[in-house]
Amino acid sequence: MNQAQTNGLISECDEVKQERCTVGERTAERRVTYTLEVNGQLCVIENVPARVNLDTGEQLFSPDTVERLQDLVWEHKQPARMMQVPVYEYA
Repeated sequence: MNQAQTNGLISECDEVKQERCTVGERTAERRVTYTLEVNGQLCVIENVPARVNLDTGEQLFSPDTVERLQDLVWEHKQPARMMQVPVYEYA
């Protein structure tokens, strides 16, 4: 298992395969944890397929994945589980 930075959080992800992009960047297909805030509520979506830049940690999502992420958030379905998270103030 490798760790990747996802939206400011560290999450573990499995490396499926590593490829070299046409621009020479090293990327790998991985499963990541995607986080976002919706109406003041933190949403966490686990096991999201992404192409991750191995040098920068940048995550790239396919159009189908982006559409599925939007559907998951806006459909207001019952989540797989709930969690509590600490909130810190930087200032």
